[in-house]
Amino acid sequence: MWPFWWKGPSGFSPRSTAEQVTQGIDATGLTAIVTGASSGIGTETTRVLALRGAHVVMAVRNVESGTKVKEEILKEFPTAKIDIMHLDLNSMLSVRKFASEFISLGLPLNLLINNAGIMAAPFMLSQDNIEMQFATNHVGHFLLTDLVLDTMKKTALESNQEGRIVILSSEAHRFTYSEGIRFDKINDESGYNSIWAYGQSKLANVLHANELTRRLKEEGVNITANSIHPGAIMTNLLRFHSVINSVVTMVGRFALKNVQQGAATTCYVALHPQVKGVSGEYFMDSNLSKASSLAKDVELAKKLWDFSLSLTNPK
Repeated sequence: MWPFWWKGPSGFSPRSTAEQVTQGIDATGLTAIVTGASSGIGTETTRVLALRGAHVVMAVRNVESGTKVKEEILKEFPTAKIDIMHLDLNSMLSVRKFASEFISLGLPLNLLINNAGIMAAPFMLSQDNIEMQFATNHVGHFLLTDLVLDTMKKTALESNQEGRIVILSSEAHRFTYSEGIRFDKINDESGYNSIWAYGQSKLANVLHANELTRRLKEEGVNITANSIHPGAIMTNLLRFHSVINSVVTMVGRFALKNVQQGAATTCYVALHPQVKGVSGEYFMDSNLSKASSLAKDVELAKKLWDFSLSLTNPK
């Protein structure tokens, strides 16, 4: 991470906000899906993309909360183009329903922002009987990306504009189980560690972006896929750890990014011309960064891809 006051090669720093990194960029004509758009950096990402002229589809678990966010943004920018659709990444049925309904709208899709996530949750299973953090943070987004990818390819071809997929990971991807991804122990409650399980899901996010990049390049498709670390931010991700959350709340104003800064890297990678043609990279503080050695493991990425397919398309 760059020191808070130090600008990296991009010209931006950890203090840069989402509005600052997109200053002067016109996103008119672009359509974006943002998951987890009803709170935290998802809300700010939605606000700034809409501010720059993009048509944003808020993919949210809580439609009521999403509606309130939309109303607040419209008060600030009455011409903002925002739609709300229900999406529960904890359920593959919900993901499939969302994708089907989105495709039926006939909208283009230029940007896919896989933002939603949960952190350090106690051991729970998703509606599809997959460990909750892995299911929500990785599997749900893997399936969503797979289902809307053809729409993105069609949009990129017809518009002659680069499509961009941004997958939110975390520096926590460095702190996972020793084997990286516990393919044969995903649902092993006895060996479960909430922090390492979170790291595992965030490692999966980087690997997903990297393997997706490899496949898109093989096809010659004009779509990029990158993973990012938004920074340490005061959001509700730590709701499962009340003590840690209390400490973070007390010291956060001095040591953590605010939401406007936290959404900056997402918006930078989604819109900035500096990132044109860049794919399979890991960004932090609106600058290129380096992921862990496990995250760069090509064979691990391929294995995760096949494993994810087996979960989302069981025979």
